[in-house]
Amino acid sequence: MTLAPRVVVVHRRSALDELVDRHGTRGQAEFFLRTRGRDLAEVQASHDALADALARTRAAVPAHWRRGDVDRDDLHRFAFEPQDVCLVVGSDGLVANTAKYVGSQPVVGVDPEPGRNPGVLVRHRPAAVAQVLDAVVRGAARVEPRALVRASLDDGTSLEALNDVYVGHAGHQSARYALHVPGGASEAQYSSGVVVTTGTGATGWAVSLARGRADAPPLPGAADAALAWFVREAWPSPSTGTTLTAGTLAAGTELGLVVGSDSLVVFGDGLEADRLTATWGQTVRLGLAERRLRLVV
Repeated sequence: MTLAPRVVVVHRRSALDELVDRHGTRGQAEFFLRTRGRDLAEVQASHDALADALARTRAAVPAHWRRGDVDRDDLHRFAFEPQDVCLVVGSDGLVANTAKYVGSQPVVGVDPEPGRNPGVLVRHRPAAVAQVLDAVVRGAARVEPRALVRASLDDGTSLEALNDVYVGHAGHQSARYALHVPGGASEAQYSSGVVVTTGTGATGWAVSLARGRADAPPLPGAADAALAWFVREAWPSPSTGTTLTAGTLAAGTELGLVVGSDSLVVFGDGLEADRLTATWGQTVRLGLAERRLRLVV
């Protein structure tokens, strides 16, 4: 007997939920917002939009299909099955948060607040979910492969990210390391860290990193199998240089970083809690991941 497809709905708590948790009551949350010149109505509207989108998305799943449900904070503990269809209801960033935990499962981004989110990764409205799910199971959905960046340590640990990976000091202070680029060049550096971005991430952090830099490389396109890298605020000294501060990585090439501080952190897509720690003398290698995110567009 063939199992029915399973849909996994990924979401995160609303800003209102988090405010009430932090301040204890709705009234206290409202008072806090007023002291910051904000109105509870704005936060309530966003909360209601998310709740409505989740309800409509769940209702669009056929009754005989299997279901899963996971909050963003529990993604690292959730076991996706190979045949799952992943419905991410929230912002573009939530798709990025989810990407590192899925494999070849198709990912459908559902936008609860059209016009508020850029809609780069959350391409679908709740009203279209039933039609999109039907297309996915029939193999008729248009799927756009998105490159991921992979960071690996010489102890065998690794992580992947859809937008970008940061390597640097845990407090974003200056870090010491030796940078090795494709082609054999290397340089000892003292900087605020290194960022490696994908084409998806090229619309985010990388935009500000590239702006105003004479050495900024061309950023990869959304579906390109290529990466760009940047050194943040490299500091010149008698023992450290500023020559190798930006570049690109094609498939099969890697950026190497040998740690020269007590420890550096490695994390992707802003998830600092889910990070690797590289200690003095360890090597961090950064390049394209073998797999691609299968984004339903």
